[in-house]
Amino acid sequence: MHQSFDAYVTAALFDADGKACFALGDGTVRFEQGETVAAHDGAILSAALHPSGAGLVTGGDDGRLVWARPSGAEEIARVTGRWIDAVAASTESGLIAFAAGRELHVRDVKDPAFARRFEHEKSVAHIALDPKGRRIAAATYGGAWLWYARIESQKPVKLAWAGSHVLTAWSPDGKFLISAMQENQLHGWRVADEKNMRMGGYPAKVKSMAFLAKGALLATAGANGAVIWPFAGSTGPMGKQAAEVGYDEAAMVVRVAGAPGLNGLAAGLDDGRVWACDLAGRQIIPLKAEKGPPISALAITPDARRVAWGDEDGNAGVAEIG
Repeated sequence: MHQSFDAYVTAALFDADGKACFALGDGTVRFEQGETVAAHDGAILSAALHPSGAGLVTGGDDGRLVWARPSGAEEIARVTGRWIDAVAASTESGLIAFAAGRELHVRDVKDPAFARRFEHEKSVAHIALDPKGRRIAAATYGGAWLWYARIESQKPVKLAWAGSHVLTAWSPDGKFLISAMQENQLHGWRVADEKNMRMGGYPAKVKSMAFLAKGALLATAGANGAVIWPFAGSTGPMGKQAAEVGYDEAAMVVRVAGAPGLNGLAAGLDDGRVWACDLAGRQIIPLKAEKGPPISALAITPDARRVAWGDEDGNAGVAEIG
């Protein structure tokens, strides 16, 4: 499938049925079956798969949090005068978290009356729910703040590291939190004892990362190939070297997507190309060979058989592997 939506592709995600969903800069959500849903009066800035597995939860510059399905759009929350820059959702807990400015908000899909709000000293750039969906990491200036999603009054754990943190990811076992920074580097913490992990050497900013192989590997963008960090064992990547897969001196990897339980990896490049790889064999499979605008969104199904992508000019596609 190849389509042109004529709007920046903010996110590409697969629903529970393995069908692709695209969130766009024109405020619409497009579905692989052909449906178009007008979700926002303005751009979609963030998106996540709804906890039910059906459709997307999207945050917009209109201050609205919306559940978009092929049948239509439903407003979940509204924050007047703010942009919703980050959204995360958990199938395990049924919780949806979103960030607007310095505030982190939480909603429960099973309880319309449930609402939590947590305040930060600086704006929140990104959020991630832990594997059980009970704890939220918020990336902000100076580090990451950890909150228990359901507890109303609490003092957060502050994982400190100087600089601006813009992207977060929990390891599948919940033992490590990894942050991409405004500088060309990652920073990580072992959550139990707040042990710091510096993960540098990148030629560009890391805009995307994904755990795969049951948490034994972390793939990231930010280099001429996909950078693969080993995470097996209690010390994670500490004292270990990263590998690089799919090196191409003519382009940079800007997006990665991994199948959590398998070795399947997809990468999107700044010249518009997309490839996939099984890290067990490391054979690169071209999925989109023609060049174009930088890839802005990428997803892979849990069985590593389908990949969806979108680019900055609104071109999008879905490819089958094997």
